[in-house]
Amino acid sequence: MAQSLIEMLSLEAIEVNLFRGRAPQGQGPRIFGGLVIAQALLAAYRTVETRLCHSLHCYFIRPGDPAAPILYEVDRARDGRSFTTRRVTAIQHGEQIFNLAASFQDAEAGAEHQDPMPDLPDPESLTADPRQGDWSRPIEIKPVESDWGAPGAASSTQNIWMRAVEPLGDDPILNQAVIAYASDMSFLSTSMRPHGWHWQTPGLQSASLDHAIWFHRPSRFNDWHLYAQNSPSGSGSRGMNLGALYHRDGARVATTAQEGLIRLRPPRS
Repeated sequence: MAQSLIEMLSLEAIEVNLFRGRAPQGQGPRIFGGLVIAQALLAAYRTVETRLCHSLHCYFIRPGDPAAPILYEVDRARDGRSFTTRRVTAIQHGEQIFNLAASFQDAEAGAEHQDPMPDLPDPESLTADPRQGDWSRPIEIKPVESDWGAPGAASSTQNIWMRAVEPLGDDPILNQAVIAYASDMSFLSTSMRPHGWHWQTPGLQSASLDHAIWFHRPSRFNDWHLYAQNSPSGSGSRGMNLGALYHRDGARVATTAQEGLIRLRPPRS
């Protein structure tokens, strides 16, 4: 039986501020970045009492080894009157593979505004992508663009509907963690589209370099969410990607940003 997403994200407490996570086996030569983001966020939450994360910023430093456990060391940087700050370092084989800084805030009422959700086809009118690999099965994905994943140069914009398959309930922390996990899906490929590249392009070297999420509103990720993505720039073998995550009722749940390596190596002579 396949391991559930909740089991995948679970952590073992080893010592004060120190936790251990694992990656599922047989899903590629390196750990999926969204898994490390989600586990690091949950490690930070284990040291925060009542506040919810409103933003996180992280760097991918080394490829993760799926055969080895991941140690998450939490630095309790600050506990203020309204905000809490945590830093998390992910370690494998005695070296940092990833680090994260996250800020948490007490619930607070205030002025609200947001950009409207793009007017796009509903998920019920679309077909699930048949090319989803094992790593993405916990998240159901329906691409809006018919050229999603097709060869040839395309627009620097792509939109997908996504939701968690496994019931998550109403826990805002778990829903945030799964959103963090899913936010890394399809993201880097947005910056490949204008060049006609995809994951199977010969000679392509790609890797996430950094990732940021701003959580605006709590949401149940078992409901359909639209992930609207665009790549405003590509330079220096790096692609920049921006994302907006909307609940299907139109509420903007999160904003994301990521820069990644997209390098095409020349064929060997």
